[in-house]
Amino acid sequence: MLDYDEEADAYDTLRGGEPRAAAAADAVLSLVPDRAGRLLDVACGTGIVTRRIAAARPALRVTGVDLTDGMARRAADRLPGAVVRGDSRALPFPDDVFDVVTSVWLLHLFADPADTRAVIAECARVLRPGGVYVTTVDKAAAHDVGSDIDAVLASRPRRPASDAAAVVAEHALAHLLSPAGQTRFTGRGQGRSPRRTVTDLRRGWFTTLPPGDPAQEPFATRLAALPDQERPRPDPEFTLHAFHSAVSAEG
Repeated sequence: MLDYDEEADAYDTLRGGEPRAAAAADAVLSLVPDRAGRLLDVACGTGIVTRRIAAARPALRVTGVDLTDGMARRAADRLPGAVVRGDSRALPFPDDVFDVVTSVWLLHLFADPADTRAVIAECARVLRPGGVYVTTVDKAAAHDVGSDIDAVLASRPRRPASDAAAVVAEHALAHLLSPAGQTRFTGRGQGRSPRRTVTDLRRGWFTTLPPGDPAQEPFATRLAALPDQERPRPDPEFTLHAFHSAVSAEG
């Protein structure tokens, strides 16, 4: 996994910046009920999406939480007083606090299925009865746009997707979260060029090919031989799923 403290300074620039953040925030908000009062953005990163959510809904009280110092500091600059340090597998909040909980580009990071289960359990725990959980699913698959780069990378080692839509739905159901809608949005500025893909390969973007692994070299060589080294291929299309928390018997 990437070191997100080290990634913090360049994170937004390398991942589409404000255009991608705007697309993500708009998509999230399309699944957030107008009546919602409090929203928690889990693994908010630099807060670039979180800030847009807060700005678009002034009546919505938005809180961000992130594990790493570097990311949380940047998010706090964007949302003063609204960002805390915390582990998504053990959120530092009591039960039944938020009307909406979001986890954008998080679940795909976990190699251990137990971590995915723990995050969804925690998101369900802090969600109020009748609230909504919104999360990205199938992130790795979204990056496969059928390009020549994808053809080179097709034979790389893979692990089961921890954010596969069916897996996420199963864990959500175990915590009384039922499907409540979905949408898609474009990862603007994230279309890969061959040269950028080699750079990402070297720095550990592909978790099954860590930095220094000799198995990287055949892929790097083939990527470097592709035409139009600087030309980005098509942007990925990301998917968001929403889940509705069961209303208590008292409600």
